[in-house]
Amino acid sequence: MKKLNFLIVMDDIATINYKKDTSLAMMWAIAERGHGLAYCGIHDLWLDKGELCVDKQDVEVFKNPDNFYRLSEKSTVKATEFDVILMRKDPPFDMNFLYALHLLEYAKRAGVLVANDPSSVRACNEKLFATQFSELMSPTIVTAKESHIRSFIDEHQDVIVKPLDGMGGMGIFRLMADSPNIGSTLEMLTQLETLPIMAQKYLPEIKDGDKRVLIVGGKVVPFCLARIPQGGETRGNLAAGGRGVAMPLTDAERAVAEKVAPTLVEKGLYFVGLDLIGAKITEINVTSPTCVREIDEQCGTTIAVDFIEFIENLVK
Repeated sequence: MKKLNFLIVMDDIATINYKKDTSLAMMWAIAERGHGLAYCGIHDLWLDKGELCVDKQDVEVFKNPDNFYRLSEKSTVKATEFDVILMRKDPPFDMNFLYALHLLEYAKRAGVLVANDPSSVRACNEKLFATQFSELMSPTIVTAKESHIRSFIDEHQDVIVKPLDGMGGMGIFRLMADSPNIGSTLEMLTQLETLPIMAQKYLPEIKDGDKRVLIVGGKVVPFCLARIPQGGETRGNLAAGGRGVAMPLTDAERAVAEKVAPTLVEKGLYFVGLDLIGAKITEINVTSPTCVREIDEQCGTTIAVDFIEFIENLVK
């Protein structure tokens, strides 16, 4: 196996959760397979005469919660010194995130494998991209207009509304036909009808969990993480207090994931988190999907290793 040089672009490594972080699992897999590994943040990417440069730090990683990484001094190299760049910066998908994707395209054009593909990450908003598979979703509209959303609520009686750029369950509201705060909620989320939002028919199957299905190199991982709402909460997101329980995919869930997988590979989206409620797609996470550690721990899978093996074969 040829030794590859990996760069991982991510949030400050000092701030990650040792027990749960998926990027850390990827770094362990890279190291265990004998590859070179460097690390940087998005502000360490810069252009010089049309070439992408990186202020990188070499990183060693350890399976020790008290001492899980060691960084070298920063040095500047051209992006072409790397065979693979993993873009693992967490949302929010703001202008800084967008600029980083633009910069990573310079590496891609120079022949570096960037995963996930930066142009596809830029094009595939995690909420809107799902609507390309609308037949696999709960009834859904996207609009800034309160009148359309009110009609949708009248039709379906029980609806979830959410911003198009949220993460971790932020900004998600459940509105029923008799809710007293429909007007104020929609005014806030649409910023007085200037910003489109998503409205979806409520799926009561949320009680069984908002299920994260991972698709790695076009292959559907046979287990998912069901994020189950707690204490009367509508949202199952772990960041909103949901409980994570790994379980095998149902036949219906697998069938949905298998329909989406080929499109992901075509777009260079090699590590993706598909969110399902009742075997219906709610969103398709392409930025820095998580839940690897919980599924591996509960089911004995090796998802990060599988991903790095896929990348090795792709570079070959």
